[in-house]
Amino acid sequence: MNGALGHTGVVLAFVAATVGAIVLAVGLATKRTGVLRSGRHYAVVLLAGAVLATVAMERALLTHDFSLAYVAANNSRTTPLLYDITGMWSALAGSILLWGLILAGYAVAMVVRFRRRADDTLVAWATLVVFVVAAFFFALMLGPADPFAHTVGAIPANGNGPNVLLQDNPLVAFHPPMLYLGFVGFTLPFAFGIAALATGRLDDDWQRETRRWTLFAWTFLTIGIVLGAWWSYQVLGWGGFWGWDPVENASLLPWLVGTAYLHSVMVQERRGLLRIWNLSLVIAAFCLTILATFLTRSGVIESVHAFSDSSIGPVLIGFFGVVVFVGVGMIAWRGDRLRAAGGIDGPVSREGAFLANNLLFVAFAFVVLLGTVFPLFYQVFNPTPITVGAPYFNRLVIPIALALLFLMAVAPALPWRKTTLEVMRGRLAVPAAIGVAVVVACVAGGVHGLEPLLAFGLGAFAAASAGRSLVLAVRAAIRTSLAAGHRPTRAALAGWRGLTGRANGGMIVHVGVVLVAVGITAATAFGQRGEVRLSPGQTARFDGHVIEFVRPATVRTPARSALEGVLRVDGTGHFAPAISSFGPNTEDVGTPAIDSGLRDDVYLTIDSVPNHGDRWTFGVVVQPLVVWLWIGGALLAIGSVLSAIPGRRRRRPTAPVSEHVVDVAAPARASRPSRKEKGGSERDAPTDGGDHAVPVGAGTGTGSGADLP
Repeated sequence: MNGALGHTGVVLAFVAATVGAIVLAVGLATKRTGVLRSGRHYAVVLLAGAVLATVAMERALLTHDFSLAYVAANNSRTTPLLYDITGMWSALAGSILLWGLILAGYAVAMVVRFRRRADDTLVAWATLVVFVVAAFFFALMLGPADPFAHTVGAIPANGNGPNVLLQDNPLVAFHPPMLYLGFVGFTLPFAFGIAALATGRLDDDWQRETRRWTLFAWTFLTIGIVLGAWWSYQVLGWGGFWGWDPVENASLLPWLVGTAYLHSVMVQERRGLLRIWNLSLVIAAFCLTILATFLTRSGVIESVHAFSDSSIGPVLIGFFGVVVFVGVGMIAWRGDRLRAAGGIDGPVSREGAFLANNLLFVAFAFVVLLGTVFPLFYQVFNPTPITVGAPYFNRLVIPIALALLFLMAVAPALPWRKTTLEVMRGRLAVPAAIGVAVVVACVAGGVHGLEPLLAFGLGAFAAASAGRSLVLAVRAAIRTSLAAGHRPTRAALAGWRGLTGRANGGMIVHVGVVLVAVGITAATAFGQRGEVRLSPGQTARFDGHVIEFVRPATVRTPARSALEGVLRVDGTGHFAPAISSFGPNTEDVGTPAIDSGLRDDVYLTIDSVPNHGDRWTFGVVVQPLVVWLWIGGALLAIGSVLSAIPGRRRRRPTAPVSEHVVDVAAPARASRPSRKEKGGSERDAPTDGGDHAVPVGAGTGTGSGADLP
């Protein structure tokens, strides 16, 4: 029954996507608005089919229906409830089903969002593209990635259970869905980009919609990557959070390109520049999500994160080729209409900083892409496998990351078009002094090494610059509230408005990036690895910490049996690294224990258990400031959410305002800069590192109505 329901749902979704695309194509060809309006209704049917298939799969997992090959391979009667549920995305076919469900959800969100523009050709083209992509993924589920295929031969009495690494930590319930929400979310910006090229409507309409959906996708992908790093740190037992694994790199690539787009789109909004570049970034982000899907699901790479060999690799790489061909071809077709009339007035300007920022992000992505796919190209001509390891990535990525930190520090102070040395000195003197002070303090504290010192100094510089912008924005929000006649207490509470909007939310994201950079730098540059051999009751010192072996322990549950070594760190806590087994036919897996603090983490594993005698060997990794990485990741998520909250619209003044008075209600001009803007006055200082020009005293720190997300 579960198989029949599941197949029915997949067929229904595939038919809805296919028919919806055909109906919209007919409506566009015949210019019949009634047909265009009817085409959007197929998104609801698409979602209904996806939900039906998902319910059938979850029911099969929860009832242990081993008549389905997928359930028999990824579920067992002793699997805990949480991992029964997450089993849907624990292997290839189920992960494609999750992809289809999320894409169907995005399709419905899109048609609901544009229900009043159902006869708009731009929206119709975008919806058609989404239907085509959905039809492709549901076609995979009707063929080589069928999650409802029946078990061949006799139905087993019990299944194999999920991969042991997928039932050892509850983060499996959060990391993959968030990652997929990000990956799949890039379909909508791609759809609007193709729609703009197809219709020739290359004005700001497509770009506004693309920016919104890109922000959503980027936010989810950011959360997914951070959770993935945390999961790796908590589960894999090697003490790291990022190993430049090909699958990790595959998730990073669209994030880098999406980040570049979210910055460069502001130049198009403000100055009408970088049109071809922005369309190229939108298409590239989607292409890289398809490439990532190929890398993780084709079996062409060896990775602890990758799925096993499958037959869908050629189909995915073929779809990737089609998407690249269509995207590049359409940009070339519309190339003449995409050229901007003007150019960048000066390199030391907001648009100049954004261009440099984009070049660095694209260079970053190219380095990661080259290191990820080079072994595949090499094996085409030489059967000997090779790997590209961390030294390659670190050597090329670290200078780029340092340059990006510098731009994050300087960009908030840059006005549009051009600036003066006096303006830059006035805005950057305090943040630069803070950065220098941090470097001096680090040297005095015994920190050595050029790269760590640069990272800490530039990080402090960037954080101080972002903090300055946030303080100005909060102060402006309070002034606006006071000017409106509110009481001081209410005005103080209104200061939170200075943290919302694209500009100020972006600054919180910048602070999060700084914390992540500092955490990674400290952990990788100053971490210590070693091992201690202890009998119960003995202690040992390692890198300033006292490790005490309290006792061994055995833990048994229906799903897991484990041998633990109970430890104390610095005389407190009970930390129990373990060697766990999840069923009789599975390999043992190490489970680390972590004593985490603001200063450092003590990461503990069992390296060996004695056959005779009582001395155990424990692996110990001490890494400074790792928790800052997770705090920074949380700030990335918070800042992304705040940037999606529209700031308060400001009314235009009824009378001209003197150039020498900072008017807290003065709107940001998006068309022609004033003389003071050209000269780089404080009034055109942004409230973040490159959102849009906003007067420092402009109420909430967000732009005018045109700047709202």
